[in-house]
Amino acid sequence: QLQLVESGGGLVQPGGSLRLSCEASGSTLDNYAVGWFRQAPGKEREGVSFLSSRDDSAYYPDPVKGRFAISRDNAKTTVYLQMNNLEPEDTAVYYCAARGPTTSVLDSMIVPTSAEEYNHWGQGTQVTVSS
Repeated sequence: QLQLVESGGGLVQPGGSLRLSCEASGSTLDNYAVGWFRQAPGKEREGVSFLSSRDDSAYYPDPVKGRFAISRDNAKTTVYLQMNNLEPEDTAVYYCAARGPTTSVLDSMIVPTSAEEYNHWGQGTQVTVSS
């Protein structure tokens, strides 16, 4: 059974950077699409970065485009979220998620962007952007 554990959250000043990590156990992420989501108090969970299973095609929504970057290591056991030029509005609990294992070539090319499409979740890590 795939399990995900996030780390790397903390307090950072506006304009600063953080790198979050999501370590997989029980399976590699070789046949999984992965994504990072966040949830601020009183708000719905929103996706911030996504990778397809097949070729690591990435997708970013407008609020984070150009500031966030998602990647995974060659061993396909860890997913990263590099966050630059952080803003107070980025304050939230950040979650790592995985969808899979993929069952076809077409399935592996999908970049899922909604939380409902993911079937594995980490416990979350807090990111606070404040001076």
